[in-house]
Amino acid sequence: MTARILVTSLLLFVSLLMTENLLAAELSFKPGIEFQSLDIQNMQNDDFQNPGMLFVDAGEQLASTPVGKTNKACIDCHEKFDGVARQFPKFNSRLKQTVSLTSQVLACRTDHQQAEALSYESKTALSLTTYVTHQSRGLSYHDVDDGLSEAIARGRDYYYSRKGQLNLACVHCHEQNSGKFLRGDLISHGVSTGYPIYRLEWQGMGSLHRRFRACDIGVRAEPAIMGGQVYTELELYLRTRETGLTITAPGVRR
Repeated sequence: MTARILVTSLLLFVSLLMTENLLAAELSFKPGIEFQSLDIQNMQNDDFQNPGMLFVDAGEQLASTPVGKTNKACIDCHEKFDGVARQFPKFNSRLKQTVSLTSQVLACRTDHQQAEALSYESKTALSLTTYVTHQSRGLSYHDVDDGLSEAIARGRDYYYSRKGQLNLACVHCHEQNSGKFLRGDLISHGVSTGYPIYRLEWQGMGSLHRRFRACDIGVRAEPAIMGGQVYTELELYLRTRETGLTITAPGVRR
């Protein structure tokens, strides 16, 4: 009897996994802005209405301002940032780990500019990240580096793993129930092309990792560290689903 139960459980698990893989393969992922109201879409698409553009302007000024003991500005090393956001997350050989664009910005400040360390969600970090990402607006993502396969696999595992008191995984909302309403919002495909975003609910800018954290808290799970490997690898896995999609940052959400 016990053996029969084990076999039945295994078959159910394999069936669920095959269903999830098939669903992901058939789903045509759409940017999050397409799940927003027309008013929000217009706000994002109009640079004069998009509040995220204030962070782009602030980031441009910060990138031109010398800081730290070296008294260097970002532009002293980087002449331009066109297409830079398309490269992240990527493996940082010095840190020996996968890093997001924000993590790279923070590392540059402490290592090369010898400036004070900043938190992942600080206004300075968000402004610089938004500015750099905006320089790639309109460009599409590359295929992810094959050398990151193990990190991608861990990110995928997190995406498909049930968690929290509600026992839900990312896939249950963003694939199995995408397009349905949850508390007045249409559930998106979980595409990250608009991040960093200005969220009206937050009354401010936020990173993709902040959104991950909010989702984990929403299913009553212990959130991971913003900027840590768990969320960075989850971001990396999402990137594998977004090849060919256009970067639209700064995004606006309700």
